[in-house]
Amino acid sequence: MRTPTTIFLLLITFALNAQTYQSSNMNLQSNWYDSTVIAEPAYGIKYNGIWGYEANGSEYVLIGSTAGAYFIDITNPQSPVKCDFVAGRRGACIWREIKTYSHYAYLISDDQSPNSFQIVDLQYLPDSVHVVADYTSLFERAHTLFIDGNKLYVGIVRGGQFSQNASMAVFSLNNPEAPTYLRSINDDYPTLLPGNQVHDMFVRNDTIYASCGYDGLYIFKYDSIGNHFQLINSLTSYPSQGYNHSSALADNSTLIFMDEVPAGLPIKVLDVSDVQNLTVTSTFSSNPTVTPHNPFIVGNTCYVAYYLDGLQVYDVSDPYNATRIAYFDTHNQEPLGGPYPSLAYQGAWGAYPFFSSGNIAVSDMQNGLFVLNQTASGLNNLTLENTSIFPNPVNANQTITISNLKNDNNLFVELYDLQGSYIFSKHCLISNNTANFVVPDIASGFYVIKVYNGIELTSKKLVVR
Repeated sequence: MRTPTTIFLLLITFALNAQTYQSSNMNLQSNWYDSTVIAEPAYGIKYNGIWGYEANGSEYVLIGSTAGAYFIDITNPQSPVKCDFVAGRRGACIWREIKTYSHYAYLISDDQSPNSFQIVDLQYLPDSVHVVADYTSLFERAHTLFIDGNKLYVGIVRGGQFSQNASMAVFSLNNPEAPTYLRSINDDYPTLLPGNQVHDMFVRNDTIYASCGYDGLYIFKYDSIGNHFQLINSLTSYPSQGYNHSSALADNSTLIFMDEVPAGLPIKVLDVSDVQNLTVTSTFSSNPTVTPHNPFIVGNTCYVAYYLDGLQVYDVSDPYNATRIAYFDTHNQEPLGGPYPSLAYQGAWGAYPFFSSGNIAVSDMQNGLFVLNQTASGLNNLTLENTSIFPNPVNANQTITISNLKNDNNLFVELYDLQGSYIFSKHCLISNNTANFVVPDIASGFYVIKVYNGIELTSKKLVVR
């Protein structure tokens, strides 16, 4: 039975879905919003960091707020359901970040004391979540975190074991419920970063692309055998430089990074194929007055949480010519003002484009959770004549194999009826030039299947028996 609170939240969701949002090649599936969330007073922020989790065929969004973290079931993306809520130690939090490892979520905040580092067990979803750690002994505050393999990288660590702030520290997750401290940048380079902070980091195989604010971009390697950090290279001067905020790595050895302050700086494209010869190949921008906040990359497709411009999606396969292929403006209000109105801390904070279904979750600081779907039409109008889809005809709930694909790209599959109405989408990984997806439980009849692999698009008629 739905509680009165649940019914009220559903009404809020339906009302927001009725609004009109500017978009291109993006479908709004739902917008979840809890009207009881109290905005923090400085900027009017209600929601902040976002991440995703999948288990047993279900998909969940973990979204931070001023008071704590929500755990939302989006398995039916048109009808998100709140499963649970974990309160932080204080309210009015501007910052809250979340990442997952195994069936655990790690929650941090960089707001003033009282604060804490929380670990949440997700294995009981959709029923509930269990807090297994909420403590300050390891650290009390941090700004960002990233998980690479079984290691937790944390930026701007304060409190607990860190009586002196650490610009970045790494912890072992061999025991996921009790991370153990390994090393900090300050241990090996105590005076390297005058600002003493790694604001954010992208880590792949223990190579850390560290966004160090006004100190620029630094690349480190963590040696797990010797337990120390090695500086590989740095980029301390580059076009349109500001406060180096965050980055993400594409499959073509391109690092996308962005500067948050001052407002409206363009996104940078950095060739890191040779880390000893770092070259900014190009810059691009959605709007010269709006600030990009956080990038997230699938293959060579970059999803940017772009503050007042919402979610902006770019093809970055050509490092000299990034191309916008889709967008959805989650923030249809006028700027709210605040103590620093030129920075406009409003709109999209973060995104999660990694769900197997192809669903994309976006956190809007004022408007809550948006569940989106990227349409293939308009991404590319080329045809892929050699692509084969087998079997066809097919039964509902049966697996289809798509062959003759390029291995270096992810795949998006969409299903429409003959009237052009959207039915279903799936994000697949390509292996050995093939990809598989399961036909949903739909009625017998004729459908149109569209396949997009980042370069080419094919449309074929599909018969469901």
